[in-house]
Amino acid sequence: MPTAKSTLSTSDLIRATGVKVTPARMRVLELLNGAGRPLSHSDIESALVARPIDRVTLYRVLDSLVASALALKAVDTRGVYHYSAAAAHHRHSNHVHFHCTGCGGSFCLDAKPPSAPKLPRGFQLSAIAFELRGKCKSCISG
Repeated sequence: MPTAKSTLSTSDLIRATGVKVTPARMRVLELLNGAGRPLSHSDIESALVARPIDRVTLYRVLDSLVASALALKAVDTRGVYHYSAAAAHHRHSNHVHFHCTGCGGSFCLDAKPPSAPKLPRGFQLSAIAFELRGKCKSCISG
């Protein structure tokens, strides 16, 4: 799968997955690729306020980007889904994230995640989920 630094355009990335290239898919994927953090549905709606996409269409676009492996979907501690470009996952997989339980924000920390523990014989690791949770500076002082 090409990364964000690839020479493929947004439309080429979408076309390569076999789904139809639409202006809404392009705008949302470009937004996710440029975001410095995972975005909720309402974050995306707010960012697209100049040229809005209706709520149902936005949900469908996000679902199609996730289904085509161009975007990732994760739920926070409050049950809110956040979306990020799959290419961003590579940029965010080598450090720890802090998730604020107050505002729902996600922050990159300058720290490497711990290494995987030694598994018993016959076990096979497929994923590690490591997450720090608490309140960010703004939520504590606000």
